[in-house]
Amino acid sequence: MSRVCDCCGRGPQTGNSVSHSVRHTRRRWLINLQSVRVDVGCGETKRLHVCTKCLRSGKIRRAV
Repeated sequence: MSRVCDCCGRGPQTGNSVSHSVRHTRRRWLINLQSVRVDVGCGETKRLHVCTKCLRSGKIRRAV
């Protein structure tokens, strides 16, 4: 599974992890993806990987 939101396209961010002695090593911040059944219309449901930011904002409609 790729770590990309199917709704908004957000993916992982990259940067540096900085230790107490100020040494820099590369790291990744992963988004919080949830596997959700989404109502796509016409009585159809589809399983998508959606970030929690899209779930909270109401960009998608969950299937019952």
